[in-house]
Amino acid sequence: VQLQASGGGLVQAGGSLRLSCAASGRTLNNAKAWFRQAPGKEREFVGGSSRSGGNQYYADSVKGRFTVSRVNAKNMLYLQMNNLKPEDTAVYYCAASLSTNYPLPQAHEYEFWGQGTQVTVTQ
Repeated sequence: VQLQASGGGLVQAGGSLRLSCAASGRTLNNAKAWFRQAPGKEREFVGGSSRSGGNQYYADSVKGRFTVSRVNAKNMLYLQMNNLKPEDTAVYYCAASLSTNYPLPQAHEYEFWGQGTQVTVTQ
């Protein structure tokens, strides 16, 4: 199984980006999530989607600005990021779980990870 994240880039504060995560090798229809890691910091949970896509969960720092969505038929996960702030600068990773239906915020709950895509937000 491989996860491929894309869509990162350089954007000014207040701008938007949409990240995509494509899974290949097998269908992954359990919980999926986005994490991020800034330089010198630990990897942190950003948001995730339940198995069906009917429930999403977010870190407090991104609530109201970021939206997680998924299309199971295409094995795709997305992260729409609006009103970006410099503190959102990080490498963003998509992750997929083999066993959980709801996106838990702990990284060890996810067996598959994408390679990461850089998001840089400037003032």
